[in-house]
Amino acid sequence: MKKLASMLVAAVITSLTFAQKIQEKDVPASVKTSFQKHYPSIKEVKWDKEGEKFEASFDLNKIDNSVLFDAQGNILEAEVEIELNQLPKGILEYVASNYKGQKVKEAAKITDARGTVTYEAEIKGLDLLFDSNGKFIKETKD
Repeated sequence: MKKLASMLVAAVITSLTFAQKIQEKDVPASVKTSFQKHYPSIKEVKWDKEGEKFEASFDLNKIDNSVLFDAQGNILEAEVEIELNQLPKGILEYVASNYKGQKVKEAAKITDARGTVTYEAEIKGLDLLFDSNGKFIKETKD
């Protein structure tokens, strides 16, 4: 019985750390207003809640985008899908030499609220983060 209870607690904690899909009506007005101010032409948005943050996912000119907001509607970061050839020099070579047999499936350019740019290269089960010069920062699980 103790084992079952421990597993249930672990499952609940794990589920809380991941993004949860939410309906637009559950997004704070300040967040929706900020989104509309920055992206007035976007009508179809999918919302996720990540802890106390809100993520809007949408297509802009047929390109996947997402924007992360705090509860007050401040943009924390914006992510835009990019082509692999738009990654800074050295990233694909880094992946080839450090993750043998893996191919980059998707790539994104991430800009935080201060204007700092990082790049994300997605391989099977991992997201690899690089600075704007292509220097490896860290890996995270999908």
